[in-house]
Amino acid sequence: MATVSFRDTQLHTCGEVPIVGDHAPDFTLTGADLSDIKQSDLLGKTAVLNVFPSIDTPTCQQSVRVFNEKAAALSDAVVLCVAMDLPFAMSRFCGAEGIDNVKVASGFRSSFGRAFGLELVDGPLRGLYARAVVVIDPNGIVTHQELVDNLASEPNYDAALAAISTQ
Repeated sequence: MATVSFRDTQLHTCGEVPIVGDHAPDFTLTGADLSDIKQSDLLGKTAVLNVFPSIDTPTCQQSVRVFNEKAAALSDAVVLCVAMDLPFAMSRFCGAEGIDNVKVASGFRSSFGRAFGLELVDGPLRGLYARAVVVIDPNGIVTHQELVDNLASEPNYDAALAAISTQ
């Protein structure tokens, strides 16, 4: 169980984020068109999981904008923006913002949050995800992970991109 903060409140996750060198847990998320996005679908590509509580918050929106900008320069990599929001809400935001270099992936009917140790188990945001970035190499191995200690803070984009450039 990890601890993060939201405003002045300490929140706990259901577990720990997979560590560098681990095989990424299997997962199935829901894409913008309600189709399944499986970890096995991403094998052969580098996957960046930009995980956050909700697209309806400024910091979460900013992380999607920044990864969209950075993803334009990536080859053989896919950025999944993952939250418990319905895929319709995330797609609406991306459409309004002209965001098209990342994919939205909802965990609303998934065990993703538990598998990655990111589901918040207490506090006002329980059931949502903590903010994190996980980079998975083409073979399904975690090459970078960051659990952001404060939900109002942005992740370290440069560290995630550095993990991609070494693959």
